[in-house]
Amino acid sequence: MSRSSNTAPARMSGAPEDYSTLGIEPHAIKPWEDALRTDGSAGTYEWWYFDAHLDDGAKLVVVFFTKEFTDIDRPLAPAIRLELTLPDGTQEGGLVRLDPATFSASTDACDIRIGDNVFAGDLHAYTIRARVEGVSVDVTLTGQVPPWRPETGHVLFGEQGEQYFAWLPSVPQGRVEATYSVKGRTSTTTGIGYHDHNWGNTPMLKLMHHWYWARGAAGPYSVIASYITAEKAYGYTELPIFMLARDGQLIADDADKVTFEELGSYTDTETGKPVGNVTRYTYADGDERYVVTWTRHTDLTASKMTDEIKGPKKVAARLAGFDGAYLRFAGELRIERYRGEELVESHTDEALWELMYFGKARA
Repeated sequence: MSRSSNTAPARMSGAPEDYSTLGIEPHAIKPWEDALRTDGSAGTYEWWYFDAHLDDGAKLVVVFFTKEFTDIDRPLAPAIRLELTLPDGTQEGGLVRLDPATFSASTDACDIRIGDNVFAGDLHAYTIRARVEGVSVDVTLTGQVPPWRPETGHVLFGEQGEQYFAWLPSVPQGRVEATYSVKGRTSTTTGIGYHDHNWGNTPMLKLMHHWYWARGAAGPYSVIASYITAEKAYGYTELPIFMLARDGQLIADDADKVTFEELGSYTDTETGKPVGNVTRYTYADGDERYVVTWTRHTDLTASKMTDEIKGPKKVAARLAGFDGAYLRFAGELRIERYRGEELVESHTDEALWELMYFGKARA
């Protein structure tokens, strides 16, 4: 996508020198890449994310933060978000901020501890234990699809790429065993889950206008897809990300072959942000074409980011006109494979996806 001469570049990092600078290899992900990648100091942020569809109908999200990404200029300020949607639709959990003295993290592999809470694994098998607002979870996640990253996993912003946002899908899809307890009632179940890891050195609201992110599984396929729109300073550059695996093996991840559609747009009444009721990624490779569609059925979360900011910074954010929003959806994932115009196969299943909106809504 072209940009005007008064905007800075934004690009997915993937040149040979980018790998060399980062000390990583194409298609060879090492356990230390899922370890602590920042030192928690002011100007950095980092989080480890997990979500799951559970076989009893519940949905679970757990995130360990070095600090909240809306407030990265502070020193280490660890937090945990736990969101549990029960089979009847009731939502439990929330965000808890914890003492920095209770935080520890390895730089060799993912082993994050905040008090008695644990997020640890080796790119294949993970243990996640967390307690927030009277909800506790104890999870094991075992990878079914190998770890993957889009090129180096770093999106670079600025003339020298001095600002970055990094992303590593450590477990694109895995088998979950989970025990969760709410108000003294305990359930044990299984399901399908996902884990990724994010970090950066610049507030995301300065770099990105908004993004869609989604993942899911249907039939023999697993998919991760994202569509990032950079901020105005970077020419609203659009950055598609796409990974499709079949039977646990990668079959498609060339972003240049992806087109994105946002259909059935409406304005969310809680956040005031435009939302696509349907989001579709089409991956065209010669005569073969994959069409991956997410169709919204329910909203799991629709919140203004200022609701998470505390103290004077909340007032400052409102005075500055910051109105960022986070929306999470549940609905149907459909994966179709075409050969020419012939539909060869089609699979559907449930899925989760999100819309992170930092910028002002554009006309």
